[in-house]
Amino acid sequence: MSVYTRPFMANILYGVNGEGAGHSTRAKEVLTHLAAQGHRLHVASFDRGLQNLQDKFEVTEIYGFRFAYVNNRVRYKRTIAKNLITVPQASRSLARLNRLVDDAQIDLVITDFEPLTCHIGHRRRLPVISIDNQHCLTNTVVSYPRQYRRDAAATKLVTRLMTPHANAYLVISFFTAPVRKRNTFLFPPLLRQQILDATPTQRDHILVYVTSPAPELAKLLSSVRATFMAYGFGRDGTEGNITFKKPSLDGFFADLVSARAIIANSGFSLVTESLHLAKPYLAVPVSHQFEQIFNAYWLEKSGYGAYWEDLNKERVESFLYNVPHYRESLAHYPRAANTALLQKLDSLIAAYTDQ
Repeated sequence: MSVYTRPFMANILYGVNGEGAGHSTRAKEVLTHLAAQGHRLHVASFDRGLQNLQDKFEVTEIYGFRFAYVNNRVRYKRTIAKNLITVPQASRSLARLNRLVDDAQIDLVITDFEPLTCHIGHRRRLPVISIDNQHCLTNTVVSYPRQYRRDAAATKLVTRLMTPHANAYLVISFFTAPVRKRNTFLFPPLLRQQILDATPTQRDHILVYVTSPAPELAKLLSSVRATFMAYGFGRDGTEGNITFKKPSLDGFFADLVSARAIIANSGFSLVTESLHLAKPYLAVPVSHQFEQIFNAYWLEKSGYGAYWEDLNKERVESFLYNVPHYRESLAHYPRAANTALLQKLDSLIAAYTDQ
């Protein structure tokens, strides 16, 4: 926790991207800290962010951009069509946020890759602080495979458009990289307290997770001599060496903490939680989602696992054979709590609200 204890309470609008659970999971940790500091919080989110935060915080539902997935692959035409239908909702959300700024006398905006709150912050000339992992690609010096240059360019453009011109960017990353943009600060990943408090064990199973049902992956894993606990396949029950499970926060957490290794898409939150728990990771990025390719590339480059866009039996077996080697590398993974970022956030809030 931060060293700052102040009687002044800032009125903070906190925008949280609701696509997937990662943004709201880490935002919950920051919001809990800010509430303990005495700030008045007004959260704006949608979908998973709304679901995950509304029980504990005051949350305004807003329009959110969503990707369309089919068989573990981003479908851009469907994504565009899906979001064009709901454009009027974005306008109504901006009007709602504009009223909220007045009614709650907002002093400051914090955004976790959520564009509408950032836009309102700029329109109302409020300080804006960005907290996310996406700006690692645009605000630090990093490498990635040359064949993904076009995908990287598109992802950089989207990242710049989502939360532009923030007063400060607090960027989280599981590897170090030189910062190349002013007002950018690099920190270890934000982790939920449950992960920080966990004592990992090693049982026999491999945890498998996919964003959307992937029957081809299930068929492949059925041919591998190993035990798999699989989430995201839209079914439950045991078939051969695979136990399919319905979504369950507690069940997934238990299987994650006790897994021998991970085979999953390479979303930032699951990757960083797994690395903190010293779990070797075979990354299977969602096709055409460069952020996941970027995470998978750096995971392999750091020696913590492997990644393939197209798996086969030999590649899975090779990963499992090398699990002890990856575990040795993970013994040196720089584990850290959330303290450094929260202290920096406290100091920025103090500076931007003239405390």
